[in-house]
Amino acid sequence: MTGVSTRLVRLLNMVPYFQANPRITYNEAAADLGVSVKQLRDDLTQLWMCGLPGYGPGDLIDFDFSGDTIEVTFTAGIDHPLRLTSPEATGVLVALRALLDVPGMVDPEAARSAIAKIESAAGHAGHHSEGTAVDEPAPIESEAAAAVRTAVRSGRALAIEYYSASHDVLSSRVVDPIRVVLVADHSYLEAWCRTAEGVRLFRFDRIVDARVLDEPAMPPPPAVQAAPDTSLFDPDSADPSLPTATLRVSRSASWMFDYYPLRVLAEHPDGSCDAAMTYASDDWMARFVLGFGSAVEVLAPEGLAERVRSAAVAALAAYEASAATRTE
Repeated sequence: MTGVSTRLVRLLNMVPYFQANPRITYNEAAADLGVSVKQLRDDLTQLWMCGLPGYGPGDLIDFDFSGDTIEVTFTAGIDHPLRLTSPEATGVLVALRALLDVPGMVDPEAARSAIAKIESAAGHAGHHSEGTAVDEPAPIESEAAAAVRTAVRSGRALAIEYYSASHDVLSSRVVDPIRVVLVADHSYLEAWCRTAEGVRLFRFDRIVDARVLDEPAMPPPPAVQAAPDTSLFDPDSADPSLPTATLRVSRSASWMFDYYPLRVLAEHPDGSCDAAMTYASDDWMARFVLGFGSAVEVLAPEGLAERVRSAAVAALAAYEASAATRTE
């Protein structure tokens, strides 16, 4: 977490730095910023992919590289004071609350202070039209999520109602919380599930209800000592025994990258992308893809593509048969 925080601070300050130092060389900039030339190039590549909503030409931060010099040509507003819209403030608040529970957080007090300031600005948004961070109150965290965090901090067992998207069922469980982890912009409760008799990850926004029990959490010591297993959510480090699908995602479904663990493999001129996604069940993956219609196509493996094709053909045949029956 410390390394991520340090890099984030550096990236936020790089655009104003290059504005103040036009045509500076790589060696000079690297020395000023306290990084290697290789790290500087990596940072510039990262910044090149950041910018304003739309994220197309003219929206992203841009640089001019002439010879061995660097000059920023479009700042995307990063050199101006930050002004948050209500949805942006909500996102920041959710992320800050999640970071409070992530082991290794650099300065929890700073995060709590930032939360208080954003909430205060949101509360006064209706009284100030200029210079206000948000334009309407930001929603507070759900009661279920708050109960989960309370159970983790107090070391108490937890009764939850959890929606499993992969099985489309709502189940009741008693769990022994271990920690909260942040994976791909989502907060998860890592806990010992007494029903499954194993460690499970429960996504916060799928915990429908949570109640702190009047008994201590007692996860097995090996489960507490082990590092969180988030490999299923990270295609770069996924369990090699799990299959990976290659998908063609159309531009209209690009929002998927904000909600599912997809890794971009290639981008195409029409705005579509080829992406990789690790999964555990062929049945679940086929249903997942079918839900997007023509917006998502399976490129590989062929077995999964054939399963999706067969299911789509069967569904179309059933629809046509039903339509024919109604017209007779």
